[in-house]
Amino acid sequence: MRNSDHSSEPDLLQLVAGGDEAAFATLFHNYRNKIYSIAYELSESHGVAEEIVQDVFLKMWQRRETLGEVQHFKAFLFTVTRNYVFSALKSMAQRKGLEQQAVAGMPTYYSDADNKLVQKEYAQILKKAVDSLPPKQKQVYLLVKEKGYTRNEAAAELQLSPETVKTHLAQAMRGIRASCLAQIDTLLLLLFLKYL
Repeated sequence: MRNSDHSSEPDLLQLVAGGDEAAFATLFHNYRNKIYSIAYELSESHGVAEEIVQDVFLKMWQRRETLGEVQHFKAFLFTVTRNYVFSALKSMAQRKGLEQQAVAGMPTYYSDADNKLVQKEYAQILKKAVDSLPPKQKQVYLLVKEKGYTRNEAAAELQLSPETVKTHLAQAMRGIRASCLAQIDTLLLLLFLKYL
Protein backbone atom coordinates (compact mmCIF):
# COMPACT_ATOMS: atom_id res chain seq x y z
CA MET A 1 0.00 0.00 0.00
CA ARG A 2 1.31 3.48 -0.83
CA ASN A 3 2.12 5.87 2.01
CA SER A 4 -0.56 8.29 0.85
CA ASP A 5 -3.14 5.55 1.47
CA HIS A 6 -2.08 5.06 5.10
CA SER A 7 -3.49 8.39 6.28
CA SER A 8 -6.83 7.76 4.59
CA GLU A 9 -7.28 4.18 5.81
CA PRO A 10 -9.31 5.04 8.96
CA ASP A 11 -11.55 7.25 6.81
CA LEU A 12 -11.82 4.48 4.25
CA LEU A 13 -12.84 2.00 6.96
CA GLN A 14 -15.48 4.44 8.21
CA LEU A 15 -16.89 4.74 4.69
CA VAL A 16 -16.94 0.95 4.29
CA ALA A 17 -18.66 0.64 7.68
CA GLY A 18 -21.34 2.96 6.33
CA GLY A 19 -21.89 0.70 3.32
CA ASP A 20 -19.88 2.67 0.74
CA GLU A 21 -19.19 0.18 -2.05
CA ALA A 22 -16.59 2.38 -3.78
CA ALA A 23 -14.60 2.60 -0.54
CA PHE A 24 -14.85 -1.18 -0.17
CA ALA A 25 -13.58 -1.61 -3.75
CA THR A 26 -10.58 0.60 -2.85
CA LEU A 27 -9.90 -1.53 0.24
CA PHE A 28 -10.19 -4.67 -1.89
CA HIS A 29 -7.74 -3.36 -4.50
CA ASN A 30 -5.28 -2.25 -1.79
CA TYR A 31 -5.07 -5.68 -0.14
CA ARG A 32 -6.23 -8.43 -2.50
CA ASN A 33 -2.78 -9.12 -3.99
CA LYS A 34 -1.18 -9.41 -0.56
CA ILE A 35 -3.79 -11.89 0.64
CA TYR A 36 -3.60 -13.81 -2.63
CA SER A 37 0.22 -14.05 -2.42
CA ILE A 38 0.10 -15.43 1.11
CA ALA A 39 -2.65 -17.92 0.27
CA TYR A 40 -0.92 -19.07 -2.91
CA GLU A 41 2.48 -19.49 -1.24
CA LEU A 42 0.91 -21.76 1.38
CA SER A 43 -1.43 -23.73 -0.83
CA GLU A 44 0.35 -23.64 -4.22
CA SER A 45 -3.13 -23.51 -5.72
CA HIS A 46 -4.46 -20.57 -7.71
CA GLY A 47 -8.01 -21.75 -7.07
CA VAL A 48 -7.56 -22.02 -3.31
CA ALA A 49 -5.81 -18.63 -3.17
CA GLU A 50 -8.64 -16.98 -5.11
CA GLU A 51 -11.18 -18.63 -2.83
CA ILE A 52 -9.42 -17.31 0.26
CA VAL A 53 -9.32 -13.77 -1.15
CA GLN A 54 -13.05 -13.94 -1.90
CA ASP A 55 -13.86 -15.40 1.53
CA VAL A 56 -11.80 -12.79 3.39
CA PHE A 57 -13.44 -9.88 1.61
CA LEU A 58 -16.91 -11.40 1.78
CA LYS A 59 -16.45 -11.72 5.54
CA MET A 60 -15.32 -8.10 5.74
CA TRP A 61 -18.30 -6.89 3.74
CA GLN A 62 -20.72 -8.95 5.85
CA ARG A 63 -19.25 -7.42 9.02
CA ARG A 64 -18.59 -3.99 7.55
CA GLU A 65 -20.49 -2.17 10.33
CA THR A 66 -17.67 -3.11 12.73
CA LEU A 67 -14.80 -1.95 10.49
CA GLY A 68 -15.04 1.64 11.73
CA GLU A 69 -14.07 0.40 15.20
CA VAL A 70 -10.96 -1.47 13.99
CA GLN A 71 -7.84 0.25 15.40
CA HIS A 72 -5.20 -1.93 13.72
CA PHE A 73 -6.53 -2.96 10.35
CA LYS A 74 -3.47 -4.96 9.26
CA ALA A 75 -3.63 -7.06 12.44
CA PHE A 76 -7.37 -7.53 11.89
CA LEU A 77 -6.79 -8.49 8.26
CA PHE A 78 -4.02 -10.91 9.28
CA THR A 79 -6.37 -12.62 11.75
CA VAL A 80 -9.18 -13.00 9.22
CA THR A 81 -6.75 -14.23 6.53
CA ARG A 82 -5.13 -16.67 8.97
CA ASN A 83 -8.51 -18.16 9.86
CA TYR A 84 -9.41 -18.73 6.23
CA VAL A 85 -5.97 -20.17 5.40
CA PHE A 86 -6.30 -22.59 8.36
CA SER A 87 -9.71 -23.60 7.11
CA ALA A 88 -8.47 -24.11 3.55
CA LEU A 89 -5.43 -26.12 4.66
CA LYS A 90 -7.63 -28.27 6.88
CA SER A 91 -10.05 -28.90 4.01
CA MET A 92 -7.20 -29.78 1.67
CA ALA A 93 -5.74 -32.19 4.22
CA GLN A 94 -9.14 -33.81 4.79
CA ARG A 95 -9.76 -34.06 1.05
CA LYS A 96 -6.32 -35.63 0.61
CA GLY A 97 -7.12 -38.13 3.35
CA LEU A 98 -10.41 -39.05 1.68
CA GLU A 99 -8.69 -39.36 -1.69
CA GLN A 100 -6.08 -41.67 -0.18
CA GLN A 101 -8.81 -43.82 1.36
CA ALA A 102 -10.68 -43.97 -1.93
CA VAL A 103 -7.66 -45.13 -3.92
CA ALA A 104 -6.16 -47.41 -1.30
CA GLY A 105 -4.66 -50.42 -3.04
CA MET A 106 -4.81 -48.80 -6.47
CA PRO A 107 -1.71 -47.55 -8.26
CA THR A 108 -1.30 -43.77 -8.26
CA TYR A 109 -0.83 -42.27 -11.71
CA TYR A 110 -0.56 -38.65 -10.65
CA SER A 111 0.49 -36.55 -7.70
CA ASP A 112 -1.70 -33.87 -6.21
CA ALA A 113 0.54 -30.81 -6.40
CA ASP A 114 -1.98 -28.69 -4.52
CA ASN A 115 -1.69 -30.87 -1.44
CA LYS A 116 1.95 -31.93 -1.58
CA LEU A 117 3.31 -28.80 0.10
CA VAL A 118 0.54 -28.75 2.68
CA GLN A 119 1.15 -32.39 3.63
CA LYS A 120 4.91 -31.83 3.84
CA GLU A 121 4.52 -28.72 5.99
CA TYR A 122 1.98 -30.42 8.27
CA ALA A 123 4.24 -33.44 8.67
CA GLN A 124 7.23 -31.27 9.62
CA ILE A 125 5.20 -29.16 12.04
CA LEU A 126 3.60 -32.24 13.61
CA LYS A 127 6.95 -34.03 13.96
CA LYS A 128 8.48 -31.01 15.66
CA ALA A 129 5.48 -30.77 18.03
CA VAL A 130 5.65 -34.50 18.90
CA ASP A 131 9.43 -34.32 19.42
CA SER A 132 8.96 -31.49 21.91
CA LEU A 133 6.60 -33.51 24.13
CA PRO A 134 7.74 -34.81 27.53
CA PRO A 135 8.99 -38.44 27.21
CA LYS A 136 5.92 -40.26 28.61
CA GLN A 137 3.46 -38.15 26.61
CA LYS A 138 5.53 -38.78 23.48
CA GLN A 139 5.59 -42.55 24.10
CA VAL A 140 1.83 -42.66 24.66
CA TYR A 141 1.12 -40.49 21.61
CA LEU A 142 3.33 -42.59 19.32
CA LEU A 143 1.81 -45.88 20.51
CA VAL A 144 -1.82 -44.74 20.31
CA LYS A 145 -1.84 -42.33 17.38
CA GLU A 146 0.89 -43.68 15.15
CA LYS A 147 1.01 -47.41 15.92
CA GLY A 148 -2.73 -47.77 16.51
CA TYR A 149 -2.59 -49.24 20.02
CA THR A 150 -5.69 -49.05 22.17
CA ARG A 151 -5.33 -47.29 25.51
CA ASN A 152 -5.28 -50.66 27.28
CA GLU A 153 -2.59 -52.00 24.95
CA ALA A 154 -0.50 -48.86 25.44
CA ALA A 155 -0.99 -49.13 29.20
CA ALA A 156 0.22 -52.73 29.18
CA GLU A 157 3.20 -51.88 26.95
CA LEU A 158 4.27 -48.95 29.16
CA GLN A 159 3.25 -50.59 32.45
CA LEU A 160 0.86 -47.75 33.27
CA SER A 161 -2.81 -47.67 34.17
CA PRO A 162 -5.28 -46.98 31.33
CA GLU A 163 -6.30 -43.76 33.13
CA THR A 164 -2.69 -42.57 33.19
CA VAL A 165 -2.43 -43.32 29.47
CA LYS A 166 -5.66 -41.37 28.90
CA THR A 167 -4.26 -38.40 30.85
CA HIS A 168 -0.90 -38.48 29.03
CA LEU A 169 -2.66 -38.70 25.66
CA ALA A 170 -4.96 -35.76 26.44
CA GLN A 171 -1.97 -33.67 27.58
CA ALA A 172 0.00 -34.67 24.49
CA MET A 173 -2.86 -33.71 22.18
CA ARG A 174 -3.24 -30.31 23.87
CA GLY A 175 0.51 -29.73 23.63
CA ILE A 176 0.67 -30.77 19.99
CA ARG A 177 -2.33 -28.61 19.07
CA ALA A 178 -0.85 -25.54 20.79
CA SER A 179 2.58 -26.11 19.26
CA CYS A 180 1.19 -26.65 15.74
CA LEU A 181 -1.03 -23.57 15.92
CA ALA A 182 1.87 -21.45 17.15
CA GLN A 183 4.15 -22.66 14.35
CA ILE A 184 1.51 -22.18 11.67
CA ASP A 185 0.66 -18.75 13.11
CA THR A 186 4.35 -17.76 12.96
CA LEU A 187 4.66 -18.99 9.37
CA LEU A 188 1.54 -17.08 8.33
CA LEU A 189 2.67 -13.93 10.12
CA LEU A 190 6.04 -14.02 8.39
CA LEU A 191 4.35 -14.46 5.01
CA PHE A 192 1.87 -11.71 5.83
CA LEU A 193 4.66 -9.29 6.75
CA LYS A 194 6.59 -10.28 3.63
CA TYR A 195 3.75 -9.17 1.38
CA LEU A 196 2.77 -5.96 3.20
